[in-house]
Amino acid sequence: MIEWAHPLWLLALPVALLIPLINRNPRMAVSGLDTIRGGMSTRRLLAWAPGALGAVGIGMLIVALARPQAVHRRTVVQQEGIDILMVLDTSGSMEAEDYRLGGRDASRLVVAMETIARCAEGRPNDRLGLVVFGEEAFTQVPLTTDHSALIRFLRLVRIGMAGQRATAVGDAIAVASKRLTDLDAPSRVAILLTDGRSNAGQVDPRQAAAAAQALGVKVYTIGVGSTDGGGRGLFGLLGGRSSDLDEGTLQAIADTTGARYFRAGDTQALSEVYATIDALETSTAEVEELVQREERFRPWATAGLALLLLQFLLGNTVLRRLP
Repeated sequence: MIEWAHPLWLLALPVALLIPLINRNPRMAVSGLDTIRGGMSTRRLLAWAPGALGAVGIGMLIVALARPQAVHRRTVVQQEGIDILMVLDTSGSMEAEDYRLGGRDASRLVVAMETIARCAEGRPNDRLGLVVFGEEAFTQVPLTTDHSALIRFLRLVRIGMAGQRATAVGDAIAVASKRLTDLDAPSRVAILLTDGRSNAGQVDPRQAAAAAQALGVKVYTIGVGSTDGGGRGLFGLLGGRSSDLDEGTLQAIADTTGARYFRAGDTQALSEVYATIDALETSTAEVEELVQREERFRPWATAGLALLLLQFLLGNTVLRRLP
């Protein structure tokens, strides 16, 4: 992109164009009238050349004075992401098919996984990880910015992979808090999704929440499952597994850590919950514009001076005018 440091000089360009109009009938030095009677000569045909060379030369000098510059702009966005751990319940009750996905019945776990995947795609500058829990809790994916890898490992999550018969919410919060404090980040967030109550593990959920708060970790909690806990199980059996959601404890966890508790009774509500958390936990960004200017006036100045020199030489030699 070309910009001008002193564009007002360009207003003088019409002056350069008027130069050839001065002395429109140049007088050539000839030895006598016989030369004129002999017809048009090359010297007479080129009588206009010195004036034109002078006009173009002065025009180029005017362009040089306007200082054309090649400007290269580059916008640098320095974003400071946050660390987010998705803490996902994989106990047996999460197989209940009381949600809808793509027009079909889907289990709570499948819908949760799809929603988490969409959430990951929408946060390219944050480190994300995954903790799964049931009877025990462990890290499925450490914090990473490689979200495609995160989603691939997310697809491998299965019911019962951390124990099927119980739910260790406190242990899950403890594991997530430990992972989040292993790395420096301006903000640490855990998003815990479950459809049951804590009935296993070594750490009480409220005590785990207090420890998370002391470590600077916010724990958003999401309760899933239909209000009647209905749906079908993994093999299509009627009734499925009902959930025993402990909303009081989930609310207390969120309040203790300065976060919020959400109830997501269907697929749409769950998507809206993650969208709300996205809006609450935004990454900071600093935009800096780098401008590089390259001077381009030198070729114009050199060419203009060369043309004026050529005008002087021609005007005083082969194309010299009569005094």
